[in-house]
Amino acid sequence: MSENLEPSFVKQLQQNQNIIHKICRLYTSGEDAHKDLFQEITIQLWKAFPKFRGESKFSTWAYRVALNTAITLYRKSKRDIATVEYEGRQHFTHDIEYNYEEEEQLKLMYKAVYQLNDIEKALVFMYLEDKDYTEISETLGISEVNARVKMNRIKGKLKKILNPLGV
Repeated sequence: MSENLEPSFVKQLQQNQNIIHKICRLYTSGEDAHKDLFQEITIQLWKAFPKFRGESKFSTWAYRVALNTAITLYRKSKRDIATVEYEGRQHFTHDIEYNYEEEEQLKLMYKAVYQLNDIEKALVFMYLEDKDYTEISETLGISEVNARVKMNRIKGKLKKILNPLGV
């Protein structure tokens, strides 16, 4: 792997690391698991970076890699995420503290979203990140119409989870 790719990768990763943190938050339920998944996603992004052709935005590509990694690991281990040492490399970025207390008001929403299936979680996440349906459909590999229909169904599902009595 060419060493001159590293500065470009590091810059892109630093600009988009919050995306990865949010995906980690969706698919893990603890700080250690969050850090492990963040590390694994970073490794997968680095391994795939030489193949990134720039046909889409880096953030769209990173969403796809991160979501696929999270879903694959989640399905394999159901919360026991294994990590892999990566050739003893130094960390690519300086770890920013991820403050869980800041998200306390989102606790109920995350709890509700956690009850959704993997594709529904990914769709909600991207929707909450203000991604348009074109980018959502491209990232998830579904049609734009399908993304809209799924999102409407998910909204109804979340309303029932968050307000089971319909009050």
